Amino acid sequence: MLGSPDGKDDAVGENPNANRPRNASVRAMARAPLTMPHSGLTTGPAPRPSATKAPCLIGGIAYMTEPSVGAQGSPAVSPAKLRQVVLASSAGTIFEWYDFFVYGALASVIAPLFFAGLPDAQAFVFTLLTFAVGFVVRPIGALVFGKVGDSSGRKGAFLITITIMGLATFAIGLLPTADSIGIWAPILLVAMRVLQGFALGGEYGGAAIYVAEHAPHNRRGAATGWIQVSAAFGLLGALAVVLAVRASIGEDAFKAWGWRVPFLVSIGLLAISVWIRLQLEESPAFQKLKAEGQLSKRAYHESFLQWRNLKIVLLALLGIMMAQGVVWYTGFFYTQFYLERVLKIDSQTVNVLLIAVVLLSAPLYIFFARLSDRVGRKPVLLFGMLLMLVLYFPGFDYITRFGNPPLAEATRATPVAVIADPADCTFQLDLTGGAHQFSSSCDIAKGALASAGVSYATEAGAPGALARIRVGGQEIESVSAEGMAVSEVRRVRGDFEKRLRPVLDAAGYPAAAPGPMQGWSWSEIARVFREKLGVLAIMALFVVAGCALYGPQAATLVELFPTRIRYTALSLPYHVGTGWFGGLLPAIVFAINTATGQINAGLWFPVVVTAIAATVCLVFLPETKDRDIHA
Repeated sequence: MLGSPDGKDDAVGENPNANRPRNASVRAMARAPLTMPHSGLTTGPAPRPSATKAPCLIGGIAYMTEPSVGAQGSPAVSPAKLRQVVLASSAGTIFEWYDFFVYGALASVIAPLFFAGLPDAQAFVFTLLTFAVGFVVRPIGALVFGKVGDSSGRKGAFLITITIMGLATFAIGLLPTADSIGIWAPILLVAMRVLQGFALGGEYGGAAIYVAEHAPHNRRGAATGWIQVSAAFGLLGALAVVLAVRASIGEDAFKAWGWRVPFLVSIGLLAISVWIRLQLEESPAFQKLKAEGQLSKRAYHESFLQWRNLKIVLLALLGIMMAQGVVWYTGFFYTQFYLERVLKIDSQTVNVLLIAVVLLSAPLYIFFARLSDRVGRKPVLLFGMLLMLVLYFPGFDYITRFGNPPLAEATRATPVAVIADPADCTFQLDLTGGAHQFSSSCDIAKGALASAGVSYATEAGAPGALARIRVGGQEIESVSAEGMAVSEVRRVRGDFEKRLRPVLDAAGYPAAAPGPMQGWSWSEIARVFREKLGVLAIMALFVVAGCALYGPQAATLVELFPTRIRYTALSLPYHVGTGWFGGLLPAIVFAINTATGQINAGLWFPVVVTAIAATVCLVFLPETKDRDIHA
């Protein structure tokens, strides 16, 4: 890969048994053409005679033996068979994404129920981190199920993952809250999130590989594009179920018990998804390897301790997956957080906008995946990265202007500053889940402004003095709650925020964005689209960038790695990129914003990550669309 841009040595060269004589039956079949029936498969376009030898039959699937460079030895699967494979793989993946995203959609509701006693801002950050915990353990699941998929088969691996995922999601709907069992409530919640992340770590790689290994080489992007669409449908399904329950029982009942319903309905979806996947057969490429006795016995060693394969893992992570993590989660998750928590736009309006862009994303995944079959994977991937690099800062600036014009105007007209002893200020990112209460006068002042969506400058104050907030020409002194109990810290913070609110109101800083939704009528939805058209347009551009990067991604990753270690080697960089860089993004950006006082300063995190990935992609990533993934 890095040293072999034509891919000649990466499809077969990693195989220590590549030069071992095949068994007698395979050698005999290779000597002469065979005409034998094979269920569900049809004869594909014939390669150039000079490029291949005669076909052989392994496991009911026709292969071309010993293809030369550039020949495609993949089986020609009938359209009906390919549709079944794509439908089954995508349906199960949609369900698993639903399970994982439904938590994100309910994070703000779950926080006070499971993290009672924590300050609001910290409880929300902890909730984001609980969401991210599922992402953090995804690479572990990738390693475990990747090994299973490479040694025992693709089908078995993602049957196990979907079962674990579904049962963990169902269990969240049954968990007692902190009022009932105290500290065990967040512990059990985190445990279920760990199981979800562990299972999802083996899901994506299995589904993408399974579809790609069935698809014709010139339609590999289009076929695997449906796996990418599953993320959109899973997110859309999670939002739709949450909104339907909310609208049917009311907000009070939803916060009391209705939040459990979206988790509990997953048990029915689990049963359907398992049944669909049980109808599948094993991947043709895996059957071929198994019949030839070429299955990897040391997948970890071959993937991560042999440089020719390790360099591909690093290239996939640094040149594709880091960017995919931050681009996709900025466009779909941090934007939602920003609209609600920073701009104070009501949740109903945010959900309507998010559903609109998710619907827009579904055909775009397929469009860019198919485009990559024509022009190549690399140009499409680079387009997505570069577009998002151009959009990060101006995009969120315009979202602020269009989403909450009074806030944008107040920020320009009336600057705010925090005057504090630097020793009194801390970086408000708590990975311990509540051990640090951020109770100093500086932290309370900054936390109150960040929660209000107010940008501020920081000025050094007198050593040991209480922090002060200056809004225009008026100042208000902060308070310290150091040494107090959790409940007292929360009360002190709340009292200070109440004293600060009239000062911000007088300076023109709004408590909420104008024009909240009044019910779910079509006229209200149309009004939201009219008034928030600018926000929707920027979100749509984010989605274009994310889809351009995500659409051809599955095919690219499959084509980068050799068959015998594909599941193991592919899954790890994918889940490190999406899990660590994407899953942790909201918490990291929020903490940077609070530390710097600028509501968009945290965007430097995804900007730097995307820029690094774009450079690696441009300089080192080879074009893969014409590679033979069955060699």
